[in-house]
Amino acid sequence: MRDVLYLEQIEQAEALLKPQRIEVLRQLAEPRTCGEVAARLGQTPQRVYYHVKRLVEAGLVDQVSERKVRGIHEGIYRASARSYWLSPRLVGRIGLRKAQDELSLGYLLDLMEEVQSDIAGLDRAAPELPSVGVSGEIHVPPERRQEFLNDLQTALQDLFTRYGGAEGDAFKLVVACYPKETPHE
Repeated sequence: MRDVLYLEQIEQAEALLKPQRIEVLRQLAEPRTCGEVAARLGQTPQRVYYHVKRLVEAGLVDQVSERKVRGIHEGIYRASARSYWLSPRLVGRIGLRKAQDELSLGYLLDLMEEVQSDIAGLDRAAPELPSVGVSGEIHVPPERRQEFLNDLQTALQDLFTRYGGAEGDAFKLVVACYPKETPHE
């Protein structure tokens, strides 16, 4: 079972985005038969088989083995991945693209779509590649926002300058900095 399956085909999204199929998929985190899933969900095995068959056709579930019970072959199925990502490209961009202002939220969204696609591609090829993720919260007084952004840009530029040669393994560095939503009172 893979960690992530990146869905780029509309048929996969259509197969996945039905509440009953999502429940079936959750039950298939461990290998199970349609009868076992049906018993857990309070449904008929035939109904569960219908959903499992669609999920298998879409590449979201795998038949991992088969057993013979009272002369009938019964499939044992398992979800193909622990989580499923829907590519933003399934919907596509609605309307014209605005200017690529690096300080806009639109630019940040485009960047996150690119990162999501890059990571999904790495998962398919070699999921154990070295990577690092850092997340934190910084509180900056309004009068020091520009100073903070300048310091951040300088620190990153120093990294790019120091390690920006043409030799060695290529790594992509993406830093996202955005205001944290405050709870409404």
